[in-house]
Amino acid sequence: MDKFNKVAQITLLFWLMKIIATTLGETFGDYISITLNYGYALSLGITAISFLVVLSIQLLTNRYIPIVYWLVIIATTTLGTEISDFIDRSLHLGYTVGSIILFSCLVVTLVLWYRRFKNLEVFPIVKRHKEVFYWIAILFSNSLGTAFGDYLSDVVGLSYLQGAMVTAGVIVVVVLLHYATRINEILLFWMAFIFTRPFGATFGDFLTKPVSKGGLDLGTLNASFVSTGLLLALIIVAHVQLSKNKEVTGL
Repeated sequence: MDKFNKVAQITLLFWLMKIIATTLGETFGDYISITLNYGYALSLGITAISFLVVLSIQLLTNRYIPIVYWLVIIATTTLGTEISDFIDRSLHLGYTVGSIILFSCLVVTLVLWYRRFKNLEVFPIVKRHKEVFYWIAILFSNSLGTAFGDYLSDVVGLSYLQGAMVTAGVIVVVVLLHYATRINEILLFWMAFIFTRPFGATFGDFLTKPVSKGGLDLGTLNASFVSTGLLLALIIVAHVQLSKNKEVTGL
């Protein structure tokens, strides 16, 4: 691994942390906009500023630091929740139109990325201007995943648990395609990345929504505390693994 790499390697630990981060983004985003009653526009502004702050720190680092990297991932999932909700509930465009808009933004980002660098490789990433494309794509994919998860529950009419099962099924199919076919790994990565977002989001809704709506009614704050604790434990694991890798490589 290049010692100047800036991003996480795609492993099982990465996907576990990504799912928990998306759950946290959903519950904490709802905590700001709904529980604290800040509204979607103000919540969008708060989470956008938070995202820009942690992203700036990440861009200024010269290597991969798990705690910093995952703070940016959490910020993209939280901001993604607010973007999706703002499109639907403030602009009244609905989750179908919102999903189409966000999907288009993601495709444009990936096209521009490819035209600039002639590849869409997500590991390793060393150059800062390439990393900017990486984070923009992640933000749009997390926002799209949120909108699609809400589309399954609000438009299709699935319960939160059913929505999580549907998206989990898609993820399983992507994994099978990875091992059983020669489909481009980058395409499969972005498919998995997008669908882990609604999986985490619908699971977050399942934890927080009232029992009458198919949830467990834990509340947005309690669910956020649980997700934070789990993610912190995995971040510690990521730091330990990184330290061991440095000892082995001598970097």
